[in-house]
Amino acid sequence: MQARLPLLAFSLFALSACGGNKVKGDGPPSGSARIPDMSGEVTPRPEARSRYGNGPVYEVLGKRYTVMPSSAGYQERGVASWYGKKFHGNLTSNREPYDMYAMTAAHKTLPLPTYVRVRNLRNDKSIIVRVNDRGPFVHNRIIDLSYAAALKLDMIKDGTSLVEVTAISFDTPAGDRPVRRTTGEPSGPVASAAPSKAPADHQVYVQVGAFGDRSNAERRLGALSLAGIEDAFIHEERSPERVLYRVRIGPIADVMQYDVLVDELEGIGITDPYLISD
Repeated sequence: MQARLPLLAFSLFALSACGGNKVKGDGPPSGSARIPDMSGEVTPRPEARSRYGNGPVYEVLGKRYTVMPSSAGYQERGVASWYGKKFHGNLTSNREPYDMYAMTAAHKTLPLPTYVRVRNLRNDKSIIVRVNDRGPFVHNRIIDLSYAAALKLDMIKDGTSLVEVTAISFDTPAGDRPVRRTTGEPSGPVASAAPSKAPADHQVYVQVGAFGDRSNAERRLGALSLAGIEDAFIHEERSPERVLYRVRIGPIADVMQYDVLVDELEGIGITDPYLISD
């Protein structure tokens, strides 16, 4: 039991630091003089691993999490949330004071600290944040952003957003990494830090398979129909080398619809949906 005490202590600390649930009015106090600097970004730089918050294993709400040995190659799409004044001034998982006005974030398994680029799939706004906390410990959420970071992505009002998270790593890639890309999806350099594009309305879809044989795509489409999942279709993509038949659902109106859809897909054994932004 003695060896388990640090694990339990960290679990309780992580829960108190970053729960992932928002409360109304979680932004700055009314009349607050401090406003986030909306002009600049965090500059990624190599940093030693924190003495705290790096596991290698910890447990929250009965679930065990294993911290990645490296951030190299990590990319994932899913739902981002944010946390604000409720935790402002509390210690983060690596024992730094949480500053809701700084460009930081919480992630369940990336090493602390790690720099990541977060792109809002709906408006294509993009930021860089420094991950120094653990969370969000809420189903179907992949990252919890600071108030300032969420403000830059224009997701304060909704509280959540569909995003792409890409690690900016200084490590040499080695071995298998948890890269959530569908076969055939384009991928640029992981360490890219291209400036944000102008805001625009983008349609977002959920892709649930990419097949070289159309009959396989039609079978997947049939399984979706039997499950009562609507708005599914086959997107045909041709190139000189091959033809891919991508099964997609959407467009997705908001995070609430995405959450419901993810649960429905899990019910029929599809556990790796991939978000597409046109």
